[in-house]
Amino acid sequence: MPTITSLSPTSGPTTGGTGVTITGTGFTGPATVKFGATATTFTLDSATQITAVAPAGLPGAVQVTVTNSGGTSNGLPYTFLAVPALNNISPNQGSTAGGTVVTLTGTGLTGATAISFGSAAATSFIVDSDTQITAVSPAGTGIVPVTVTGPGGVSGAVPFIYVVIPTITSISPTSGPASGGNSVTITGTGFTDPLTVKFGNTATVFTIDSATQITAVAPAGTGTVQVTVTGTGGSSNGVAYTYAGVPTLTTVTPNVGLAAGGTPVVLTGTGLSGATAVTFGAVAATSFTVLSDTQIAAVAPAGTGTVQVTVTGPGGTSNGVAFTYIGVPTLVVAVPNVGLALGGTPVVLTGTNLTGATAVSFGATAATSFTVDSALQITAVAPAGTGTVSITVTTAGGVSNGLSFTYI
Repeated sequence: MPTITSLSPTSGPTTGGTGVTITGTGFTGPATVKFGATATTFTLDSATQITAVAPAGLPGAVQVTVTNSGGTSNGLPYTFLAVPALNNISPNQGSTAGGTVVTLTGTGLTGATAISFGSAAATSFIVDSDTQITAVSPAGTGIVPVTVTGPGGVSGAVPFIYVVIPTITSISPTSGPASGGNSVTITGTGFTDPLTVKFGNTATVFTIDSATQITAVAPAGTGTVQVTVTGTGGSSNGVAYTYAGVPTLTTVTPNVGLAAGGTPVVLTGTGLSGATAVTFGAVAATSFTVLSDTQIAAVAPAGTGTVQVTVTGPGGTSNGVAFTYIGVPTLVVAVPNVGLALGGTPVVLTGTNLTGATAVSFGATAATSFTVDSALQITAVAPAGTGTVSITVTTAGGVSNGLSFTYI
């Protein structure tokens, strides 16, 4: 029976005609090669290779199979790619210097190999999905047709207009205090007089350092606003700038963790968006993720004792909330280490880090009762049992080593 190990290429246009090399074993004549349910022409190069011509097909994947007198092989997928189609470009105009980030929407964009602005290739592009491509325009003038080339062919064109309009590529910093007054460097292109710089709807004072840089003074504000530069050619794209208050913390959950670190915690408070640091005492969190303006997920670093957890953001550093490091409990001795099979034997467990014990187990059975006498001692009552079992203590720090206890 024939077997297929690989196809090359694994895709082609819906119009067919693509030469496909099929590699495998057991390729003997007479044979049939099918793309889905459609048989096609091919050349039997050897017992391990066939060169087939892909037939026309509908967009999507089909299974390529080889059939001979021994039977039908396994199938490998081959994808028919439609001719790409464009229906919109946004924005539809950009700087003559190039560098405008545009979004192309349409269909059949997967596998795009080229984006053309007239006769010039896009500076770069990313295929976001089968219906969207993000591209960067090259330098140009006038009105040019934008097309997409893919395995299925070349799309129809959408027009793009080159005008001298400002573009912003970055701002630094991207956030600041609600009171404003901080200096913000705006980097981009087309920064020539006359210009207006706005944070949201509020115009502000600025200095044109060069055609690619402006230094602006952030006005007072709240929330997140778009920074824009407007010139004679129009307004630039907007880049987000966030007005940040001083973050506050209300809780850390859990508020205890392993001295070795690695405890996941959730910090709750306000103004946490844009947090740049989370610290446990003087030590930075192993990692953290800002979930929302009111919540951060962090991983505690190693530490000892009780420390203050703080969050630092563009608006400053928060108040602290307490977090206590606890060690894994250890057991040294159990007295007595034998007891009645009926249970009820009082046992004194000596060890370390026993404060806050949540469970004492005799094998798989919980102690009838227990009392934490101190960080070094627990008095427990053995449950009923048989044979020799292992006594363990569980705290927020983990599960201790085991001590032998024999039922008699």
